[in-house]
Amino acid sequence: MIETTVVVDTANHAVAGVADTSATAVAQAAAQHGEKFEFSHLLGHMHNSQALEFPGGHIELPHFAPIHIGTLTIDLSISKHVFFLLLSAVIVVVLAVYAARKNRKSIVPKGVGNLLEVFIVFVRDEVALPNMGPGGLRYLPFLLTLFFFILIMNLLGLIPYGATSTSNISVTAGLAIIAFVMIQAAAIQAQGLKQYFAHLTGGVHWALWPIMIPVEILGLFTKPFALCMRLFANMNGGHVVLLALVGMILLFRSPVIAPLPVLFGVGVMMLELFVAFLQAYIFVMLTSLFMGFGMQSEHAEEDAEHSH
Repeated sequence: MIETTVVVDTANHAVAGVADTSATAVAQAAAQHGEKFEFSHLLGHMHNSQALEFPGGHIELPHFAPIHIGTLTIDLSISKHVFFLLLSAVIVVVLAVYAARKNRKSIVPKGVGNLLEVFIVFVRDEVALPNMGPGGLRYLPFLLTLFFFILIMNLLGLIPYGATSTSNISVTAGLAIIAFVMIQAAAIQAQGLKQYFAHLTGGVHWALWPIMIPVEILGLFTKPFALCMRLFANMNGGHVVLLALVGMILLFRSPVIAPLPVLFGVGVMMLELFVAFLQAYIFVMLTSLFMGFGMQSEHAEEDAEHSH
């Protein structure tokens, strides 16, 4: 009798349909070979948990009693995704401080300082200035922190026994909320509070305000929602493909079949490495673009000054 159990936690509901389809196909193939195959063991890599795995065992992470505020329950326990999120933050701080000290001692950046400067100049010249204008340079530290933070989280998920924090929708939602706050803060800073609320009317006749105001308010939230779902889905997609390829090896258990999934797996890993950089860039680029939309009045003033 073939039993296939697919366990998908709350953070991975968006990929549950793909996982179910893969599990069903693998189970049917296993049935033909008279073998038992548990696809859920492969999906365990994508799950959040209270332990860190390493060769030969695991380490339990600290667990704290949940905090109850009325009907709201907050669990501050450190999970695997939280651990790698905090580790990413520490790595970003250490790299930034180390590179800054090195660059102070040398006029020409070298080593890590030179590597980081490549990304800093790229984000400044290809992201901040084109989307936000010269006024966007004041937000460059935020954009750089966001870029390196997301990039390190993505890369940590590619190492053995690591975990991709950005594959957890709670993490991407948190990043999207931060982006939302910065988008609104940039707009208010550039336009002023009065003009900021005035733009919610869409500049149309007051009779159309009941239509335009809800649409404009909805638009404020759809942008960060798109950021959240895009990062979450893309960081999960590659893992699902890799798990399907590994599942083929464990299913057929043949030295003839094994090399093909391995070759495709290496190709997918190279693609995942590219996606890790790409998704960090896209998240920061779209954030700066949305911030630039709210700073349009400031752009117009600067262009007028330059023309004079």
